[in-house]
Amino acid sequence: MSNNVAFLGLGVMGFPMAGHLVKAGHQVTVYNRTAARAQNWAAKHGGKAAPTPAAAAKGAEIVFACVGNDDDLRSILHGPEGAFAGMGKGAVFVDHTTASAEVARESAGKAAEQGLGFLDAPVSGGQAGAENGKLTVMVGGEPKLFERVKPVIDAYARACTLMGPVGAGQLAKMVNQICIAGLVQGLSEGVNFALKAGLDPKLVIDTISKGAAQSWQMENRALTMAEGKFNFGFAVNWMRKDLDICMNEAKRNGARLPVTVLVDQFYAQVQARGGGRWDTSSLIHLLMND
Repeated sequence: MSNNVAFLGLGVMGFPMAGHLVKAGHQVTVYNRTAARAQNWAAKHGGKAAPTPAAAAKGAEIVFACVGNDDDLRSILHGPEGAFAGMGKGAVFVDHTTASAEVARESAGKAAEQGLGFLDAPVSGGQAGAENGKLTVMVGGEPKLFERVKPVIDAYARACTLMGPVGAGQLAKMVNQICIAGLVQGLSEGVNFALKAGLDPKLVIDTISKGAAQSWQMENRALTMAEGKFNFGFAVNWMRKDLDICMNEAKRNGARLPVTVLVDQFYAQVQARGGGRWDTSSLIHLLMND
Protein backbone atom coordinates (compact mmCIF):
# COMPACT_ATOMS: atom_id res chain seq x y z
CA MET A 1 0.00 0.00 0.00
CA SER A 2 1.13 3.54 -0.74
CA ASN A 3 1.29 5.88 2.22
CA ASN A 4 1.82 9.61 2.59
CA VAL A 5 4.93 9.84 4.74
CA ALA A 6 7.50 12.41 5.80
CA PHE A 7 11.19 11.97 6.55
CA LEU A 8 13.08 14.48 8.71
CA GLY A 9 16.87 14.47 8.61
CA LEU A 10 18.81 13.60 5.47
CA GLY A 11 22.27 12.71 6.72
CA VAL A 12 24.27 9.73 5.52
CA MET A 13 21.56 7.45 6.91
CA GLY A 14 18.35 9.40 6.31
CA PHE A 15 19.09 10.36 2.70
CA PRO A 16 19.09 6.76 1.38
CA MET A 17 16.42 5.57 3.81
CA ALA A 18 13.98 8.17 2.51
CA GLY A 19 14.92 7.16 -1.03
CA HIS A 20 13.95 3.54 -0.33
CA LEU A 21 10.51 4.73 0.76
CA VAL A 22 9.99 6.33 -2.66
CA LYS A 23 11.15 3.14 -4.39
CA ALA A 24 8.60 1.20 -2.33
CA GLY A 25 5.83 3.38 -3.76
CA HIS A 26 5.19 5.80 -0.91
CA GLN A 27 4.56 9.52 -1.32
CA VAL A 28 7.45 11.14 0.54
CA THR A 29 7.99 14.70 1.75
CA VAL A 30 11.35 15.49 3.34
CA TYR A 31 12.84 18.13 5.59
CA ASN A 32 16.48 18.83 6.34
CA ARG A 33 18.07 21.57 8.42
CA THR A 34 20.22 22.42 5.38
CA ALA A 35 17.52 23.09 2.81
CA ALA A 36 19.80 22.53 -0.18
CA ARG A 37 20.24 18.89 0.80
CA ALA A 38 16.47 18.40 0.89
CA GLN A 39 16.21 19.96 -2.57
CA ASN A 40 18.96 17.66 -3.83
CA TRP A 41 17.13 14.66 -2.41
CA ALA A 42 13.87 15.71 -4.09
CA ALA A 43 15.64 16.19 -7.41
CA LYS A 44 17.17 12.72 -7.17
CA HIS A 45 14.20 10.75 -5.88
CA GLY A 46 11.19 12.69 -7.10
CA GLY A 47 9.62 13.43 -3.72
CA LYS A 48 8.90 16.81 -2.18
CA ALA A 49 10.97 19.08 0.06
CA ALA A 50 9.37 21.14 2.82
CA PRO A 51 10.75 24.22 4.62
CA THR A 52 9.90 23.11 8.17
CA PRO A 53 9.22 19.85 10.03
CA ALA A 54 5.60 20.92 10.50
CA ALA A 55 5.15 21.51 6.76
CA ALA A 56 6.71 18.14 5.95
CA ALA A 57 4.51 16.36 8.50
CA LYS A 58 1.24 17.93 7.36
CA GLY A 59 -1.01 15.22 5.95
CA ALA A 60 1.51 12.44 6.61
CA GLU A 61 0.28 9.19 8.08
CA ILE A 62 3.77 8.34 9.32
CA VAL A 63 6.61 10.77 10.06
CA PHE A 64 10.11 9.31 10.22
CA ALA A 65 13.16 11.07 11.63
CA CYS A 66 16.87 10.36 11.79
CA VAL A 67 18.79 13.21 13.40
CA GLY A 68 21.84 13.57 15.63
CA ASN A 69 20.92 13.45 19.31
CA ASP A 70 18.29 14.16 21.97
CA ASP A 71 18.38 17.93 21.49
CA ASP A 72 18.15 17.61 17.70
CA LEU A 73 15.08 15.41 18.13
CA ARG A 74 13.41 17.90 20.45
CA SER A 75 14.14 20.72 17.99
CA ILE A 76 12.24 19.03 15.15
CA LEU A 77 9.34 17.82 17.30
CA HIS A 78 8.23 20.83 19.30
CA GLY A 79 7.17 24.42 18.73
CA PRO A 80 4.99 25.97 16.00
CA GLU A 81 7.29 24.66 13.25
CA GLY A 82 7.87 21.25 14.84
CA ALA A 83 6.54 17.98 13.47
CA PHE A 84 3.94 17.53 16.21
CA ALA A 85 2.37 20.85 15.16
CA GLY A 86 1.85 19.58 11.63
CA MET A 87 0.73 16.02 12.33
CA GLY A 88 -2.94 15.10 12.39
CA LYS A 89 -4.53 12.94 15.07
CA GLY A 90 -3.80 9.26 14.61
CA ALA A 91 -0.53 9.85 12.75
CA VAL A 92 2.59 8.04 13.99
CA PHE A 93 6.06 9.46 14.60
CA VAL A 94 8.91 6.98 14.16
CA ASP A 95 12.28 8.08 15.52
CA HIS A 96 15.32 6.37 13.98
CA THR A 97 17.77 8.60 15.88
CA THR A 98 20.14 6.88 18.29
CA ALA A 99 19.10 8.78 21.38
CA SER A 100 18.33 8.18 25.04
CA ALA A 101 15.46 6.05 26.30
CA GLU A 102 14.54 9.07 28.41
CA VAL A 103 13.87 11.32 25.42
CA ALA A 104 11.88 8.53 23.77
CA ARG A 105 9.57 8.27 26.76
CA GLU A 106 9.33 12.05 27.03
CA SER A 107 8.43 12.40 23.35
CA ALA A 108 5.93 9.54 23.47
CA GLY A 109 4.14 11.22 26.37
CA LYS A 110 3.83 14.50 24.53
CA ALA A 111 2.70 12.70 21.38
CA ALA A 112 -0.05 10.91 23.30
CA GLU A 113 -1.32 14.25 24.65
CA GLN A 114 -1.95 15.30 21.04
CA GLY A 115 -3.50 12.02 19.93
CA LEU A 116 -0.37 10.89 18.09
CA GLY A 117 1.53 7.62 18.13
CA PHE A 118 5.26 7.34 18.82
CA LEU A 119 7.84 4.61 18.26
CA ASP A 120 11.53 4.76 19.05
CA ALA A 121 13.29 2.78 16.34
CA PRO A 122 17.09 3.18 16.25
CA VAL A 123 18.92 1.33 13.49
CA SER A 124 22.13 -0.63 13.05
CA GLY A 125 23.97 -1.38 9.84
CA GLY A 126 25.71 1.88 9.08
CA GLN A 127 25.75 3.84 5.86
CA ALA A 128 26.14 0.70 3.76
CA GLY A 129 23.08 -0.85 5.40
CA ALA A 130 21.06 2.30 4.75
CA GLU A 131 22.13 2.49 1.11
CA ASN A 132 21.45 -1.22 0.50
CA GLY A 133 18.15 -1.24 2.39
CA LYS A 134 19.43 -3.82 4.90
CA LEU A 135 19.25 -2.10 8.26
CA THR A 136 18.41 -3.78 11.53
CA VAL A 137 15.70 -1.82 13.32
CA MET A 138 15.02 -2.11 17.07
CA VAL A 139 11.62 -0.73 18.02
CA GLY A 140 9.99 0.37 21.25
CA GLY A 141 6.27 1.11 21.49
CA GLU A 142 2.77 -0.28 21.29
CA PRO A 143 2.32 -3.51 19.29
CA LYS A 144 -0.57 -2.09 17.24
CA LEU A 145 1.52 0.88 16.13
CA PHE A 146 4.44 -1.42 15.35
CA GLU A 147 2.32 -3.68 13.15
CA ARG A 148 0.97 -0.65 11.31
CA VAL A 149 4.39 0.82 10.60
CA LYS A 150 6.54 -2.29 10.09
CA PRO A 151 5.52 -2.89 6.43
CA VAL A 152 6.70 0.63 5.61
CA ILE A 153 9.98 0.30 7.55
CA ASP A 154 10.62 -2.92 5.64
CA ALA A 155 11.51 -0.75 2.63
CA TYR A 156 14.97 -0.27 4.14
CA ALA A 157 15.23 -3.04 6.75
CA ARG A 158 16.32 -6.64 6.66
CA ALA A 159 15.10 -7.07 10.24
CA CYS A 160 12.59 -5.02 12.21
CA THR A 161 11.77 -6.23 15.72
CA LEU A 162 9.56 -4.93 18.51
CA MET A 163 11.74 -5.02 21.64
CA GLY A 164 9.16 -3.84 24.19
CA PRO A 165 7.45 -0.60 25.28
CA VAL A 166 8.63 2.89 24.39
CA GLY A 167 12.33 3.22 25.16
CA ALA A 168 13.09 -0.46 24.59
CA GLY A 169 14.35 0.22 21.08
CA GLN A 170 16.89 2.69 22.38
CA LEU A 171 17.94 0.32 25.16
CA ALA A 172 18.51 -2.46 22.62
CA LYS A 173 20.63 -0.10 20.50
CA MET A 174 22.71 0.62 23.61
CA VAL A 175 23.38 -3.10 23.92
CA ASN A 176 24.45 -3.09 20.27
CA GLN A 177 26.93 -0.26 20.80
CA ILE A 178 28.32 -1.77 24.00
CA CYS A 179 29.01 -5.03 22.18
CA ILE A 180 30.62 -3.27 19.21
CA ALA A 181 32.91 -1.19 21.43
CA GLY A 182 34.49 -4.20 23.10
CA LEU A 183 34.61 -6.19 19.88
CA VAL A 184 36.44 -3.50 17.92
CA GLN A 185 39.02 -3.10 20.68
CA GLY A 186 39.62 -6.85 20.71
CA LEU A 187 39.91 -6.91 16.92
CA SER A 188 42.35 -3.99 17.04
CA GLU A 189 44.56 -5.84 19.48
CA GLY A 190 44.40 -9.04 17.44
CA VAL A 191 45.26 -7.38 14.13
CA ASN A 192 48.07 -5.39 15.70
CA PHE A 193 49.40 -8.57 17.34
CA ALA A 194 49.39 -10.35 13.95
CA LEU A 195 51.38 -7.49 12.39
CA LYS A 196 53.91 -7.42 15.25
CA ALA A 197 54.29 -11.21 14.99
CA GLY A 198 55.11 -11.00 11.29
CA LEU A 199 51.98 -12.80 10.15
CA ASP A 200 50.10 -12.07 6.92
CA PRO A 201 46.99 -10.29 8.27
CA LYS A 202 44.87 -11.25 5.25
CA LEU A 203 45.73 -14.92 5.64
CA VAL A 204 45.05 -14.78 9.37
CA ILE A 205 41.69 -13.04 8.94
CA ASP A 206 40.63 -15.35 6.10
CA THR A 207 41.32 -18.28 8.40
CA ILE A 208 39.97 -17.19 11.78
CA SER A 209 36.87 -15.54 10.28
CA LYS A 210 35.67 -19.06 9.49
CA GLY A 211 35.76 -19.95 13.18
CA ALA A 212 34.46 -18.68 16.51
CA ALA A 213 36.15 -15.26 16.15
CA GLN A 214 34.05 -14.32 13.13
CA SER A 215 32.14 -11.02 13.21
CA TRP A 216 30.88 -8.32 10.88
CA GLN A 217 33.64 -6.04 12.09
CA MET A 218 36.26 -8.67 11.29
CA GLU A 219 34.97 -9.30 7.80
CA ASN A 220 34.47 -5.64 6.92
CA ARG A 221 37.14 -3.77 8.90
CA ALA A 222 40.08 -6.02 9.80
CA LEU A 223 42.06 -5.57 6.58
CA THR A 224 41.50 -1.80 6.40
CA MET A 225 42.60 -1.63 10.03
CA ALA A 226 45.82 -3.43 9.11
CA GLU A 227 46.34 -0.89 6.32
CA GLY A 228 45.66 2.08 8.60
CA LYS A 229 42.66 3.24 6.56
CA PHE A 230 39.89 4.94 8.53
CA ASN A 231 38.36 7.55 6.17
CA PHE A 232 34.93 5.91 5.97
CA GLY A 233 32.20 4.33 8.09
CA PHE A 234 30.78 5.30 11.47
CA ALA A 235 32.67 8.24 12.96
CA VAL A 236 34.38 8.18 16.35
CA ASN A 237 32.52 11.37 17.33
CA TRP A 238 29.19 9.62 16.90
CA MET A 239 30.36 6.49 18.69
CA ARG A 240 31.39 8.56 21.71
CA LYS A 241 27.97 10.21 21.70
CA ASP A 242 26.38 6.75 21.71
CA LEU A 243 28.66 5.39 24.43
CA ASP A 244 27.87 8.41 26.59
CA ILE A 245 24.19 7.49 26.32
CA CYS A 246 25.04 3.90 27.30
CA MET A 247 27.08 4.95 30.33
CA ASN A 248 24.43 7.39 31.54
CA GLU A 249 21.77 4.67 31.29
CA ALA A 250 24.06 2.25 33.14
CA LYS A 251 24.28 4.73 36.03
CA ARG A 252 20.50 4.61 36.24
CA ASN A 253 20.04 0.84 35.99
CA GLY A 254 23.15 -0.24 37.90
CA ALA A 255 24.83 -2.16 35.07
CA ARG A 256 28.63 -2.34 35.20
CA LEU A 257 30.40 -1.38 31.96
CA PRO A 258 34.14 -1.56 32.73
CA VAL A 259 35.24 -2.39 29.17
CA THR A 260 32.89 0.15 27.62
CA VAL A 261 34.24 2.91 29.88
CA LEU A 262 37.81 1.97 28.95
CA VAL A 263 37.11 1.88 25.21
CA ASP A 264 35.39 5.25 25.45
CA GLN A 265 38.62 6.62 26.93
CA PHE A 266 40.55 5.12 24.02
CA TYR A 267 38.18 6.86 21.58
CA ALA A 268 38.87 10.12 23.42
CA GLN A 269 42.54 9.58 22.65
CA VAL A 270 41.72 9.01 18.97
CA GLN A 271 39.83 12.32 18.97
CA ALA A 272 42.86 14.02 20.52
CA ARG A 273 44.90 12.77 17.56
CA GLY A 274 42.48 14.46 15.16
CA GLY A 275 40.51 11.30 14.43
CA GLY A 276 37.02 12.40 15.41
CA ARG A 277 35.74 11.78 11.88
CA TRP A 278 37.66 8.54 11.44
CA ASP A 279 35.83 5.23 11.39
CA THR A 280 35.44 3.50 14.76
CA SER A 281 37.98 0.87 13.66
CA SER A 282 40.64 3.56 14.19
CA LEU A 283 41.15 2.21 17.73
CA ILE A 284 44.06 0.30 16.22
CA HIS A 285 45.80 3.63 15.51
CA LEU A 286 46.58 3.87 19.22
CA LEU A 287 48.38 0.51 19.08
CA MET A 288 50.14 0.93 15.76
CA ASN A 289 51.42 4.41 16.58
CA ASP A 290 52.12 4.18 20.29
